[in-house]
Amino acid sequence: MSDAAEITALVHSYALLLDGGDTEAVVALFEHATLRSEPNGSVLRGSDEIRPVYQRLKVDGAPRTKHLLTNLTVDVGAEAGTAESHCYWTVLRDVSTGGIDVVLSGQYVDRFEKVDGQWRFADRLITVDLGAGPVDRAR
Repeated sequence: MSDAAEITALVHSYALLLDGGDTEAVVALFEHATLRSEPNGSVLRGSDEIRPVYQRLKVDGAPRTKHLLTNLTVDVGAEAGTAESHCYWTVLRDVSTGGIDVVLSGQYVDRFEKVDGQWRFADRLITVDLGAGPVDRAR
């Protein structure tokens, strides 16, 4: 698998794990990374600081959401073992009335590093373009 394909799979795994309610697996993706949020200016480092963000998203086990990731671009600096990606995201949420709400939409700007032959997140900047309110909306 190419470096770009591995990074694409890593980015997509985030949405699958989050929507599946696997908080610990999501947190593990950012074990060696920073997670930055433009909506609130926070900078979190490592699993212990990042875990509470994702624990708050769970309602009765799974978060009842679907994260749609689109327009993903990946730029690999394979010689240096670094890469960057950018994508748009939209969060859909199941509502109790049986419908679906579009909750938020924004962008992920990610940096990656290759360590021992494996790509991992080094940094994620989360921006919210639509639907932001005054509360912490880190996704």
